[in-house]
Amino acid sequence: MKLALVSAAPLLALLAACQSVADEQPSDRLAQASLRLANGQPAGTAQVLANGSQVNVTVALTGISPGVHGMHLHTTGSCDAPEFTSAGAHLNPGHREHGTDNPAGSHLGDLPNVTIGANGTGSASATLHGTRDEVLAQLFDADGTAIVVHASADDYRTDPSGNSGGRIACGVLTRS
Repeated sequence: MKLALVSAAPLLALLAACQSVADEQPSDRLAQASLRLANGQPAGTAQVLANGSQVNVTVALTGISPGVHGMHLHTTGSCDAPEFTSAGAHLNPGHREHGTDNPAGSHLGDLPNVTIGANGTGSASATLHGTRDEVLAQLFDADGTAIVVHASADDYRTDPSGNSGGRIACGVLTRS
């Protein structure tokens, strides 16, 4: 009987460690978006996920030209093609300058660049700054929020948009 109990201890420790890692993963879906290209073709999905007070956005893209592309959350939940200018400027409730490399930055809407492979797909994730309640209030204000993919890479410092070029895909976040 003792032998079975001793043999089970390492297994129980391993299971506890796995549970700890699983507990740290974002698990509560708060919002999602379906992104589209200017021609109406699907371009991927975005999800806003939370674990406790931490909020993350995860984007999976398809049908985008290979290379590095900037992504941002924009102030208005509107994606009128072909230029997606209806999405407004970057989501910036703190009235900061643009970019994670800018000493005066960054916007809430500043997301990392996404690298699109030769097959036209890529993904990226980022943690949004603020508590869960603060982030939700900013994403779901009176006019909502869009997520936009740009033609070029974001340089992470040039205000107001990181020199990321035109808008090539867009999706409106909706609450889950």
